[in-house]
Amino acid sequence: MGHISPNIALLPLLTKYYDEVHYIGSKNSLEETKIKEFAKNYKNLYFHSIPATKLNRTSWFKNFCLPFVLIKAMHQTKKLFKEIKPSIVFSKGGYVSVPVCLVAPRLGVPLVIHESDLSMGLANKISSRKATTICSTFPETTKNLKNGVFTGSPVSEKLIKTSGLEIVKKYNLNPNLKTITITGGSLGSTPINSAIEKILPSLVKKYNIIHLTGKGKKIKFSHINYHQEEFSNEIGSIFKVSDLVISRAGSNTIFELALLKTPMLLIPLSKKASRGDQIENAEYFKKLNIAEMLTEDKLSKLEETIDLTVQKLGLLKSELIKQNFSNGLDRLFLEIYKATKKNKK
Repeated sequence: MGHISPNIALLPLLTKYYDEVHYIGSKNSLEETKIKEFAKNYKNLYFHSIPATKLNRTSWFKNFCLPFVLIKAMHQTKKLFKEIKPSIVFSKGGYVSVPVCLVAPRLGVPLVIHESDLSMGLANKISSRKATTICSTFPETTKNLKNGVFTGSPVSEKLIKTSGLEIVKKYNLNPNLKTITITGGSLGSTPINSAIEKILPSLVKKYNIIHLTGKGKKIKFSHINYHQEEFSNEIGSIFKVSDLVISRAGSNTIFELALLKTPMLLIPLSKKASRGDQIENAEYFKKLNIAEMLTEDKLSKLEETIDLTVQKLGLLKSELIKQNFSNGLDRLFLEIYKATKKNKK
């Protein structure tokens, strides 16, 4: 549940070593579409939806219905658990995971959670109270937890092994120009898109631009060096050929980039739209000298920051190589498997 990219990275291992894998998410969501698509190749993978509503951080009045939705979701989860009899529950966090993680310990089902960000999100804070194992992407997150284990971030092997040559051919990238990719995540970022749109006429004279705008957020601009997609299933290949990626600072994306040794300019979500986790992630990477950071309130300086970051690409790349990030996929799977084995004894 929650954070679909790392969950999808885990699915080949889970479907290989477990008789059945049941994915619980929200109805009519991106994860439902992706998991059902994935299930076509894995006959022991099933998707179930439960009621879910996200915490509104800007208007607490809108959270009035949360307790009622939570109770309904817990009731449905109990009913589902009686049918499928899970040996283990694994959660990446997110609001959909809360009712499931509350039910699992009450029914004696081991619970393994994984925190992507430097500081623990609300859903994982709630779930961690009864969790068998708490895994993390950042070593500092679980450093002082008795049942904490640093595993790193699980990243798809397919994403890491891609060559990227198909993207060079697809977009006919100019070999004499640096390639910059801009992404605001699967949903896109309106503030980043707007800032990029203003400076595109200048940027395309200096760089190849690959712009992942997000669904329904296309920009009316055309140039031989500008390549626009709402969403791409070739994100690993795109990252691989990029000299620089301009991105939000969600943990999953930035660790994928770190594994690929791709320099980044991070524009984290502001505290107006989040709990500040992306700001913490971006500051952490900036302190390691593997990324540059620009806050959302300074987007007017985006072109200047891009040019300065391009000048530092060699330094950022060398620091990324020194850090030698490793894929946490196998370590995380091992913790899930260990908790399952303990439950069977």
